[in-house]
Amino acid sequence: MHSIARVGLAADLHAYADKHGAVTVGVAGAGQMGIDLLVQLKLMPGVRLGAVSTSRAAETEAALAYAGYAPEESARAERAGDVDAAIEAGRAAIVPDAALLCEAGRIDVVVDATGSPSFGTTLALKAFAAGKHVVMLNVEADIAVGRHLNAAAKRAGVVYTGAAGDEPHATIELIGLAQSLGLDIVCAGKGKNNPLDFNAVPADYEAEAARRNMNARMLVEFVDGSKTMVEMVAIANATGLVPDVPGMHGPNATADDLAQVLCPKEDGGILSRMGCVDYTIGRGVAPGVFCVVKGRHPRVTERIADLKVGPGPCFSLLRPFHLTSIEVPLSAIHAAVHRRPHMEPLDRPVAECVAVAKRDLAPGETLGRIGETQYRGFAMTWGEARAAGGLPLGLAEGARVTAPIKAGEKITYANAAPDESLEITRVRRELDAADEQFVGRVA
Repeated sequence: MHSIARVGLAADLHAYADKHGAVTVGVAGAGQMGIDLLVQLKLMPGVRLGAVSTSRAAETEAALAYAGYAPEESARAERAGDVDAAIEAGRAAIVPDAALLCEAGRIDVVVDATGSPSFGTTLALKAFAAGKHVVMLNVEADIAVGRHLNAAAKRAGVVYTGAAGDEPHATIELIGLAQSLGLDIVCAGKGKNNPLDFNAVPADYEAEAARRNMNARMLVEFVDGSKTMVEMVAIANATGLVPDVPGMHGPNATADDLAQVLCPKEDGGILSRMGCVDYTIGRGVAPGVFCVVKGRHPRVTERIADLKVGPGPCFSLLRPFHLTSIEVPLSAIHAAVHRRPHMEPLDRPVAECVAVAKRDLAPGETLGRIGETQYRGFAMTWGEARAAGGLPLGLAEGARVTAPIKAGEKITYANAAPDESLEITRVRRELDAADEQFVGRVA
């Protein structure tokens, strides 16, 4: 086959690697997403796996073999110096403690693929202190304290970024295209991949999870709507778009009529305003993302309609896919090569994802993880969540119920107490206190 010239980021990476060597990535977590990353980092030129942290070293060795690493291409390491030695010898290190990814000098970028908001917060701060860029695949941490992490990264002179491949960044690519063309943003979001069941629990999804080689709890986080709420809040807090109503509309809008449904009422749709985030359960959009736009001149509207994008006056720009962890290394490359984030939170949030009880909760209960039996995520504007005293979803794990909560009610600071021993709780307290001062100054 004849050679094809490198273009875009691939060309930039090739030039960077020629001068500096491959971008070396440390991966925290060896679950489904982590294993995907091990495979991708083996396949992509100009970037490599430096180390992976895991509590199951033998299983991770098997995963590396599956990914195409020969036995001599990996080594267990207990100290940062051993990680560096392994990398210098062309091996990928397997480490028991993610802190070693930060301490090792040869790691350029740390990717958090753990899914734990608390752990991800602590890891990111350690990485910044050690001069590492961070790709936050952990969206739950980002929506809770991402603006603090972003500020900490800037102070350290490194990059904090959301991950390519996830719906938020894929959506933001479309938003950026529309803005560059001078189009007004009406609404942006995603098609929901899985059937929506707000009351889903892992016990009901064990068989499906096994078929899909997934963890049942993680599958339920998607099915019960939590992941959708989290992702839309991430888009909101990176752009200023907002949920139109608490929980968003989530209409049954198809790829064909999306722009006629998720548009303002004056244009025949269901939105009360321009500039929203939302999702659809209709056919033809998932597993993709969308941005509904409106032209500012009749000639533009005429031309877009003539190009068969839709009848107007609003049009949906669709990206019919997102490649999840397959694309994540692109954000690590972008951070190292261009020293810019693919996606970052605004200094001031506009939306919040709070916890809502799936079942009745009794005082004394300790809340488990997202995607289990006790709670799910619920998107609101930041002002609505603040007025309700809603407990941010990222602070729910480990929180203790202090007053009876009925199924369907919001979990709040008045009926639950977050785990004060966690760094994410401390950071969020500081952010909330600063917000109170800011609101007081502008009121």
